[in-house]
Amino acid sequence: MIANALRNILFASALAGLVTPVPQSTTPASPSHVSPISGAFLLNVDPAQSIVHWSLESSLHTVHGTFHVKNGSVSVDQAAGKATGQIVVDATSGESGNSSRDHRMHKEILETARYSEIVFRPDRVDGAITAQGSSDLRIHGIFSLHGDDHEFTVPAQAQFSGNEWKGSTTFTVPYIEWKLKNPSNFLLKVKPTVEVHVDLVGSITRR
Repeated sequence: MIANALRNILFASALAGLVTPVPQSTTPASPSHVSPISGAFLLNVDPAQSIVHWSLESSLHTVHGTFHVKNGSVSVDQAAGKATGQIVVDATSGESGNSSRDHRMHKEILETARYSEIVFRPDRVDGAITAQGSSDLRIHGIFSLHGDDHEFTVPAQAQFSGNEWKGSTTFTVPYIEWKLKNPSNFLLKVKPTVEVHVDLVGSITRR
């Protein structure tokens, strides 16, 4: 009887050892190393794959539209955090799907017969641009709209893969503050800012 009890105790102890969880190591895994791009490089914009989306809220509804990218190239010196070049948008290509509204936008608001381009000229890039994967950046420069220059900083996300890159940014343009005509009237009240989202695609030239 004593022998049976001893065997039961030994069997229970062995079973407990089998089902007891093995303590996990408390040492955290080492983060994967992501290398920044070294040296200077040129970002070429492919207009055929790039687009500008915009939206404007009003008291009746939100208007959505697009502009086409005309051309662009930006030279970046990551070590110095500097950038030069420009991204040019064709202001005359702006459309919202409503011909009468678009006619007024071009004639009275943007005056695209006189100011046919919208241009962003970056001069500084804050944030590390990695050779592979996604990079979160802040880009400072001059935003030229309707004949006037405005100092501007935009948040941006860039993705690099081999000799190709993609970039996107979303920002707000205070067009009324920048002295463009207010399209509001006694029936329609329009928000004084327009939301802009830009998608750029292009190639990379190493230097």
